[in-house]
Amino acid sequence: MDAVTGSAISGAPEMVRLLTDEPAVTPEFLRYQVETATPVCAGLGEVRAELDRLRRLLVGAADQVGCLVVAVGVPPFDAPPALSAVADLPRYRELVDRFPTLLSSPGTCGCHVHVGMPSRELGVQVLSRIRPWLPQLLAVSANSPFALGRDTGWASWRHPVWSRWPTARPPEIWADTTHYDAAVRHLVDKGAAADPRGVYWHARLSPRYPTVEVRVADVGLSVDDAVLLAGLVRALVAIAVEEFREGRSAPAVPTARIAAALSAAARHGLGGPGIDVRSGEVVAQRQLFQDLLEHLRPGLDITGDTEEVERLASGLVLGGSGADRQRQMRAASATAGEFVVALAAATAASRAPELTVDGNDR
Repeated sequence: MDAVTGSAISGAPEMVRLLTDEPAVTPEFLRYQVETATPVCAGLGEVRAELDRLRRLLVGAADQVGCLVVAVGVPPFDAPPALSAVADLPRYRELVDRFPTLLSSPGTCGCHVHVGMPSRELGVQVLSRIRPWLPQLLAVSANSPFALGRDTGWASWRHPVWSRWPTARPPEIWADTTHYDAAVRHLVDKGAAADPRGVYWHARLSPRYPTVEVRVADVGLSVDDAVLLAGLVRALVAIAVEEFREGRSAPAVPTARIAAALSAAARHGLGGPGIDVRSGEVVAQRQLFQDLLEHLRPGLDITGDTEEVERLASGLVLGGSGADRQRQMRAASATAGEFVVALAAATAASRAPELTVDGNDR
């Protein structure tokens, strides 16, 4: 982003060129976006170290290009016209030809967490069991309240923007990989996706890796946000595996109810009403987050992440989501430039300040 106007600028191709020896940094759909990917990590400590390293590389490259790196779900101010900003790669040109009207919206940035699976069959069973918890992951990660210089009123404006894509939907319950693959083929055959990679379910089997891929979250404003999300997803998958092995059925939650809960999570983040997908009742988002943490306790024991996730979750409850912190920064900034400088500082920070938490933080 431009440090004076706050506008997104097409600096990503030059940044990627400067980091040509770093395979974890790649171009994205639009020229003001850049993607990073960690290697396979054995624990959250490795995730943190790699994210710290990659963000430092991006900050250095951006400084050479003359812009700022900001981790937000959508650009908070102006961005180049989408058609002129699309990266010059064959796959992206095909998407422009197939879905030109979708480019009237700003580009979106998400955080995708992959968890390794020994088989695709187990992966399908995991998807069926984690789908009711996707709204809580979105509420926790919401980090896109601003667009075109205005507060959208949403904690995650990325979610409704991204949901314009025809396959950006909650996953269904599939009995096995045969049914899953048939659903993917149907969407491709009907033109809703160019290929299996273009089936953008909020959680899916990765078309490229032996993983379950959870795609519902906004990109994390800070490294802490991303590490927390990774810990939550890892524990959620661990519990789903245990539930399947114990013969427990996947919750028969209607997909439409999950979609409604996702909209509520995107609208309010952690600060308003949400929907309990099992009962259909309106429940405070913070209570739903506590319900998620309670559900995850056995999974966190399995993964060994209890202490780190509890620390980060406490910080989130006290300090707010990325959307909450963005609004605080905007209120404290006299200009667009001051705001994006604050966002860039949060993006580059390796660890949020330690918070003192008493027994009444819930």
